[in-house]
Amino acid sequence: MSLADKIVAANWSRVDEAMRNASLSFSQASSTGTESSASSGRGAALGDAAFPGAVLSVGLGGETIYHRAFGCRSVVPEKSRMQEDTVFDVASLTKVLVTTFLAMGLVDRGQLEVDRRLSRIFQTFNTHGKERMTIRHLLTHTSGYPATYPYFRTLVKADKGIRSGVMSSRAAVDMVYQEIFRAKLENLPGKVTKYSDVGFILLGNAIELLGGMSLDKLFARNIVKPLGLKNSGFIEHAALRRRGLEPVNEMIAPTAHCSWRGRLLSGEVHDDNAWAMGGVAAHSGLFSNASDVHLICRELIEAYHGRSQLLSKDVVREFWKRDDTDPQSTWALGWDTPSPEASSAGQYFGANSVGHLSYTGCSVWIDPDREIDIILLSNRIHPSVENKQIAHFRPLIHDLVMETLGVS
Repeated sequence: MSLADKIVAANWSRVDEAMRNASLSFSQASSTGTESSASSGRGAALGDAAFPGAVLSVGLGGETIYHRAFGCRSVVPEKSRMQEDTVFDVASLTKVLVTTFLAMGLVDRGQLEVDRRLSRIFQTFNTHGKERMTIRHLLTHTSGYPATYPYFRTLVKADKGIRSGVMSSRAAVDMVYQEIFRAKLENLPGKVTKYSDVGFILLGNAIELLGGMSLDKLFARNIVKPLGLKNSGFIEHAALRRRGLEPVNEMIAPTAHCSWRGRLLSGEVHDDNAWAMGGVAAHSGLFSNASDVHLICRELIEAYHGRSQLLSKDVVREFWKRDDTDPQSTWALGWDTPSPEASSAGQYFGANSVGHLSYTGCSVWIDPDREIDIILLSNRIHPSVENKQIAHFRPLIHDLVMETLGVS
C-alpha cells in the first residue's frame, strides 16, 4: 500500500477513543472538590486517567498524518482546554532532541569522537576512576555517575549566603560542572548501566566547550534555525528578568506544584537542577510542541536515509545502533531502543527503532525503516507527580497507532 493509500485508509477512531479515555476523568472534573484536593498535592486523585490532557502526533514518510489534542491543558488554578499547538516542558527529551543531536553534528564535523576520553577535553578530569571515561559512556549511561544529585540545594544555600544572586546564573552552571568534576563515581565507567542526568549535564559541558558557545545558542544556531522551528527553546530565567519578560503561560502546559519554589510551575522548567542552572541544561529544560518535535524527528529520519543536509547517514546510524558496552542494556548513543519485553514502544516498532521518555509525560518513538514517528506530549504530572498511569498507556497507544497504519 502506498503512503497516500495508507493515509486515506487509516481509521483513527480507536486511537481517538483511547486518547479521550486517557484524559476523561480530568476533562470531566468540575467544581466538585476534586480539583482542589489534587492541587493540594495529596495525590493524583482524579481517577485512573493517564494525564489531564495530551497532544498526539503521528508522522509517516515525512508528513504529519495525525495531530490532535485531548483533555485539559490545565486543571488548576482553573480548567483550560488542551490545544494542538500547546507547548510542553519536554524534560528528558532534551537529551535527544538537543544534546544528542548536537553531539551528532560535532561528530559529523570531525570535532568530536564518541570514544574520546573526557580527560582530553577537560584537563583536570583524571581522578576517582574518571580517567577512562569517554563520550560514549555518557551517551550510553554507563559513566558510573549516579542517576541524579540535588545540586540545586547547594545553589539555594549559596544564594542565601555569600553568593547572593548566584541562582539561575552562569556562575550556577559552572558551580554544578565543578561539583560533577569533583564527584566520586558509583561504578567504574563501562561496568554498569544506570540512567544518569549527571552524566548528561557533563556531556553538555563538553559540547559547549567544543561548540564554542552555550547550549541554548548552539541549539538555536544548529537546530532551530535550519529546521525552522517556531515554538522550541529554553526559557532562560536570567534573560527574562533582564528584559522584563514573562512566558506566555496560556500557550504552555503547566506541570506540578514545587514545594521549595512555592508555586505551581508554568513557563519554568520542572527539573530542580535545570531550574537552578538558569533553565538551560543538557538533561532537561527544552520547551517545545508536537509540530516542532516532528520536524526534528523528520530530519533525523531523512538523515538515516541519506537525505539530510544537516547530518550524515553514517553518523545517525552509528548513534542509533544499540551499543554493546553493556550487553544487557537497551541504549544506543543517547537514544533508547525497544526493550525485548514490555517496551513503552509497544510490540510493533522495528529492530532499528529508537525513542526516549520524559518524567513530565512526554515521549517520542521513531521507526526509521518505516519512516514513522509517534510523538506523545502530555502533562501527566499536573497537578501532582503521583499519577503513574502513563506507563501502562504508552505501549497501548503506540500499538493502536501502528495497527491503524497496518503495521503488524
